[in-house]
Amino acid sequence: MEKETAGERIRSRRKALNLTQKAVAEKISVSHVAISQWEKEETLPRGENLLRLAEVLGCAPAWLVDGDGPVFTVQMQMPVGLPLLEREQISDWLAEATQVDIVRRLASDCSYSATSFALTLWDSAMEPQCLRGDLLLIDPELPPQPGDLVLALYGESEYALRKYRARSPNSFELVPLNEDYPLLCSSEQALSVLGTLVEWRRYRDTSQ
Repeated sequence: MEKETAGERIRSRRKALNLTQKAVAEKISVSHVAISQWEKEETLPRGENLLRLAEVLGCAPAWLVDGDGPVFTVQMQMPVGLPLLEREQISDWLAEATQVDIVRRLASDCSYSATSFALTLWDSAMEPQCLRGDLLLIDPELPPQPGDLVLALYGESEYALRKYRARSPNSFELVPLNEDYPLLCSSEQALSVLGTLVEWRRYRDTSQ
């Protein structure tokens, strides 16, 4: 397994704290472009910038630079769990365009990427496997394999949960389990896979 780069460590810590590049930049008095360059490793933080970055991210400067030694220098109150998003928040969460207001988080025993999130299933396209109201845990950094369920964007702002089926190296289909919903084909319309379903949950209604 390859060791994380400094840029990847910076990005993972920032995402774990639910901070945008702009928010981190403001806290350490640099431009958001600088944060982007550090995460892409076009440049790396040095001197005072490194110390301020480590303070904002709540970790040891040496760990940020080379990955060695303890991660934390102080005991911090960390956000725990995956953020539960509304569909309207997904694009902002993935693009980091704004600070997303997280009302609720879901605990998980599994280790998913820092960009992972949860949302509530809104339609019946995947019945009977997944039902409206189920909680979906999506990992945007996990490439889909044939047969996986994926979250996709089609059109300008429509989302779909479907079964992923590769048709060629350059095309794929998104298949519903409910025949009342349409098959989506990347060769016929603009489709973008946003993430792979890694877990879903169904809670029993105990209110009755």
